[in-house]
Order: sequence, then structure tokens, then C-alpha cells
Amino acid sequence: MIGYLQVFLISMVPLIELRGAVPYAQLLGLPLVPSYIVAVIGNMIPVPFIFLFARKVLEWGMDKPVIGGFFTYCVEKGQKGGKTLQEKAGRGLFLALLLFVGIPLPGTGAWTGTLAASFLDMDFKSSVIAVMLGVMLAGIIMGLGAAGVLGMFGAVFGG
Repeated sequence: MIGYLQVFLISMVPLIELRGAVPYAQLLGLPLVPSYIVAVIGNMIPVPFIFLFARKVLEWGMDKPVIGGFFTYCVEKGQKGGKTLQEKAGRGLFLALLLFVGIPLPGTGAWTGTLAASFLDMDFKSSVIAVMLGVMLAGIIMGLGAAGVLGMFGAVFGG
């Protein structure tokens, strides 16, 4: 039970998210499907809060001493990235967001994707669905990768 709690909490951490939680679950020897479900749920819990509040907090902090420069940088980067994504995606913004979150590369998880969706002024429901499908895709990719890599090590080293 404690292993699932660890997977759940790790999947909520920015930058690590489900992409780190699923392989961690495999290292713990937890069954893949329940671990995957726990990691998806954990990764999705912050999404509505990020969508509804992160942009507002960043915009609020832009003119504050100490944090203003960093917050301004984040807002400008988010707006620029959102515009670039929108120009390239056109009407396929939903699919672009899904793939952005779903392809497990550094900096492309649910946190970043949700923040980008808020800067693009996507509607809440579409954003959450695209991010959720992206998280599920990333979990499948990471689960297959972790099971394959760990299985290979076990076969090679007799584990």
C-alpha cells in the first residue's frame, strides 16, 4: 500500500510526474496496471488547479519585488510558446496539446501542457480532456518502456 502512495505522490510532482512514477512503480515490483491507474490519477489532480490559478498567480506576481522578473519571464515564455503551438497546430490544437503532453520528453508533461492551454485560452473541458489523454498515452509509453527495460535487465543479469 505504501508503494502505491509513493507512486501517487511522485506523479503529482512537477517535472517528474507520471513519467517518473510509472518506472518507479516497476522498480518497486508493483503490478503495472494498478500502478498506471494510480499514477494517472495522481498526475491529473493538479491539472484543474494549474489551469484555473497558475496563470493568474503568475500575472499577479509580475510586478512584485524579488519574484517579478521570474514571473514575467514565465508569462512571456508561456505566451510565446502558446502562440507558436497555436500557429503550428491551427485547428488541431486539441491533438497538438494531447501529443505535447503524451510524448514523454523533458518539459512536456501535464503541468506544462495545462499552463500552455491556459495561455492559449483553450476552454477548460477540452484542455483537461486533452491533457488527460496525453497523460494516459505517456503512461502507456513509460509503462511499456519500463517493463521492457527492467525485463531485459532481469534476463541479462538473472534477476
